[in-house]
Amino acid sequence: MKVKLHHWIFIGMGGGLLVGLLLWVMELSPERLASITWWLDLFGAKIFTGALKMLVAPLIFTSIVAAVVSLGTPGELGRIGVKALVYYGVTTTVAVTIGLVLVLSIQPGMKGKRQELRSNVEAELAAAGDEFQGKVGKISNAPREPKEILANTIKDILSNPFFALTHSKSLGIIFFSILLGIAITACGEAGQPAAAFFKSLSVAMFKLTTWIMSISPLFIACLIASMVAKNGPEVFLTLGWYALTVILGILLHVVFLLTLVKFVGKKSPMEFLLGIREAWAIAFSTRSSAATLPVTLHCLKKKLGVSEKTSDFVLPLGATVNMDGTALYEGVAVLFLIQLFGGLEGAAGLDPATLGFTTILIIFITAVLASVGAAAVPDAGLVTMVLVATAVGLDVRFLPFIFAIDAFLDMFRTSTNVMGDSIGAVIIDRLEGESPPAAAA
Repeated sequence: MKVKLHHWIFIGMGGGLLVGLLLWVMELSPERLASITWWLDLFGAKIFTGALKMLVAPLIFTSIVAAVVSLGTPGELGRIGVKALVYYGVTTTVAVTIGLVLVLSIQPGMKGKRQELRSNVEAELAAAGDEFQGKVGKISNAPREPKEILANTIKDILSNPFFALTHSKSLGIIFFSILLGIAITACGEAGQPAAAFFKSLSVAMFKLTTWIMSISPLFIACLIASMVAKNGPEVFLTLGWYALTVILGILLHVVFLLTLVKFVGKKSPMEFLLGIREAWAIAFSTRSSAATLPVTLHCLKKKLGVSEKTSDFVLPLGATVNMDGTALYEGVAVLFLIQLFGGLEGAAGLDPATLGFTTILIIFITAVLASVGAAAVPDAGLVTMVLVATAVGLDVRFLPFIFAIDAFLDMFRTSTNVMGDSIGAVIIDRLEGESPPAAAA
């Protein structure tokens, strides 16, 4: 029996895990370990992730223009757009609600060695800041008020389209692509050559994605091996109660999403999961829904039979504004830090024992809004979490405490983001009555 690509991908993930654990238990010298992980990072983080990111901007541009010119009328575009935005709003709201209910029920910040951590908080945070200095830099200049997020979003939307393409500014690319597609359609017969060009270019980008995916299992093995070799098995154990709360919330949200795909999308959850397994594996290993976008489009079109005009419009939009896993995680993370450090300097007005409804409501609203502004790249949730934390008066100096396990949890939330986008495309395609019979998985 021929081994299919998705089987090779999961074999690569398992092989990478074993290699990483082997490198960890060998107790190599720091220099030797650094040399080995450099090569792993070259093929994984640099070549593979870089190749996928290379495709993202032109893929978003060509696929959306091709989708808009295929829709035919602005009315049809508006109808699909409204359905997509309603879906994104509902699923993100449910995700944040699940996360807040769980963190308030389980109270992970009140468990474990809480008192010991509180008494040594300054040393813990200083160590975390030294170890994760790169990520600390990411949050130091992050927007801290909703109006800053709004201003930056408008700036990205109205940016020079060539600048947006070269800097992968997704919102700017999407906005210009929609306008260009509408303009081509409005030109009537004179615009048909341009419409045919973008449709043909979209097909070529799809073929290029297929070529890169054919060598993905080896690169994914390198990604996993490097992460485990650097962090050891502790990457799966650190901050256990907090991680358990986030993962449990994500699992419950996945159940909700699969319920939607069954009863609204009229598609078997098992058929859906089998159809997106390649995209899920790429999202889990790369931690970037933008880098996964080419694979997601491939799975939805070829494995699940979603029409091109729906997938080409809904998926790039979802990869930019629909971040269910990120929204859930940010609400849980901020409440966890309040439970752990509430009452200390920098969180003096946040007593976890008397946390009011208003504070929880603010966390809910800002987590939903911040997830929309999160870039579809690794660690983006750490940046937008600044908005959620400062909205309730939590000093951002507490955020580095959760960095040690963030990469691990980012795998779960990114794969959930991609699943949410995919289910949205299936549902909207079904409601539009466009989906042909699904292709064989």
